[in-house]
Amino acid sequence: MIAESYNVVGVMSGTSLDGCDLAYINLTVTDGKWQYKIFETETIAYTKEWLHELRTAIEYSEGDLKALNIKYTIFLSDIIKDFIARHQLSNIDAICSHGHTIVHRPQDGITLQIGNLPAIATLTGQRVVCDFRVADVVLGGQGAPLVPIGDRLLFPQYNFCLNLGGFSNISFEENGNRVAFDICPVNTVLNFYANQLGQEYDNGGKIAATAIINHDLLKELNSLDYYTAPYPKSLGLEFVKQTVLPLTEKYKDTAPNNLATFTEHIAVQISHALLNKSNTGSLLITGGGAYNNLLVKRMRELMPGLDIVVPDDKTVQYKEALIFALLGVLKLRGEINVLASVTGARYDHTSGIIY
Repeated sequence: MIAESYNVVGVMSGTSLDGCDLAYINLTVTDGKWQYKIFETETIAYTKEWLHELRTAIEYSEGDLKALNIKYTIFLSDIIKDFIARHQLSNIDAICSHGHTIVHRPQDGITLQIGNLPAIATLTGQRVVCDFRVADVVLGGQGAPLVPIGDRLLFPQYNFCLNLGGFSNISFEENGNRVAFDICPVNTVLNFYANQLGQEYDNGGKIAATAIINHDLLKELNSLDYYTAPYPKSLGLEFVKQTVLPLTEKYKDTAPNNLATFTEHIAVQISHALLNKSNTGSLLITGGGAYNNLLVKRMRELMPGLDIVVPDDKTVQYKEALIFALLGVLKLRGEINVLASVTGARYDHTSGIIY
């Protein structure tokens, strides 16, 4: 079979608010086997104004959210156009964009990713595939995580694929099905306390490494109901704002100590999730948390039988943009890009909208 090749731009904005990731990617498929090459990449940091809007939009009225959606769609279109022009990209088959999640309450049948309005195609002058979560929620799914089908198709050599972004999420094969779920918050909480110290993030976990773990708080965090709930399950900012931060703030500890405690909490919860499945095998780690040396060190200590692999920088930083590029290509091909075994939807389906 002749390989089919696609040149696409993957666009991803995550809950950690590190910025908007753009990656120019080539995806090829031969005899059902997918391969990728990541070429040009860039992360556009959010301005203070955008950070404030995206952090507080969960409290916006319906009218304000509609206005924000239009504003963000224009913003996203502009940075995509600039990326294409700056890197002199041509022959693009599609822009595959996640948008930015503002509201995620799948239990209520609600999920909203802004930046997915039809105008994005007109403004960029490109074919756009976007809005990947809504159809899954309509089918009774969690609308998340969507990355696992990419783990299966692009990284089959690893037993487990773990992303450490705003939240940690894991995917793996179980009884012939791909299984995935969100484990716990990561950078949504760590960055919150790093920001209190005037830092964007705890670089390498250095602040946490010199602070003291609050074991009473750690015990309460590890006892949260979410961690014993069966999967599929997913987390949103609501969990952080309504459950985690009120708990950490109750102890009135210092920001460094909160960083130390929550870093340990992340490592513990990841080890619980994984060691219930296997004591051996290989674990691929991507996302910004892969650079948190303290966190990775504690994971290795808690899971000594697992071969923990941190790949090349482009894969670490742009894996989600890569996989949403793949989801877009699968949509263009009319192939399944969301797995019911992962999201809990009524059946596997092809999600997204093509403009």
